[in-house]
Amino acid sequence: MAAPTGGKAAGLSRATLAIHQPPTDLGGSMGGLMGEVKFQFNPSQVQLGRSASWTVMPAIAYTRGAPPKFTGAQPASLQLQVFLDASGTPSSTTVQTQVELLLSCCEVTEQSVAAKAPSPPWVEFSWGSFSTVQFVAYVTSVNANYTLFSPNGVPLRATCTLALVEVSSETKRQNPTSGALSARRVHRTVAGDTLASLAWREYGDATRWRTIAEANAIDDPMRLRPGTELLLPAASEGLV
Repeated sequence: MAAPTGGKAAGLSRATLAIHQPPTDLGGSMGGLMGEVKFQFNPSQVQLGRSASWTVMPAIAYTRGAPPKFTGAQPASLQLQVFLDASGTPSSTTVQTQVELLLSCCEVTEQSVAAKAPSPPWVEFSWGSFSTVQFVAYVTSVNANYTLFSPNGVPLRATCTLALVEVSSETKRQNPTSGALSARRVHRTVAGDTLASLAWREYGDATRWRTIAEANAIDDPMRLRPGTELLLPAASEGLV
């Protein structure tokens, strides 16, 4: 089987799948990074789907049916393939390790069980400037097809088919000019969280860790214990 195209060309963006600990609180953000699958060969195709739900109730007053009523948008779904190849180094266990990492996306993490919020990891697929597919998701299925082995049975080549579903979020953020405190939310920290990493995920700016520190009266940002509930101010708060 010939490997998909995707040599190491200058400036080529590689697709990645970042695997994170799930949140330990309802509506929380992803936890610490558990691992990352770096695509050796970019996907030859990515299937992205979105759908909306509508209902039409029978009505006598309308000759061709009543006007439809929108009942909600469905999470996006994403399907793609990961091609793994270590045939150039027969002693390598890279393929086996990467496949096991992908399969673990359908198993609960030990940390989430300890936090009494059992859940498989959350993931985020990214590929250069292809922002349409960059959303937080969970994995609904992983199918690995091993196609080459070393003489002692170590997998050297595999194609994995992944199915991802978007983690639902609010349609729009609250108007930052409204000044309402409901724009804030609470995050329960997990191992690996820092004020800087939370600031980066929440505001896209790690230097804004002081905003979170001030909102929670934190004097020592280095002493952030797992399980601590932090108030995350709205993005507009703390800006001059």
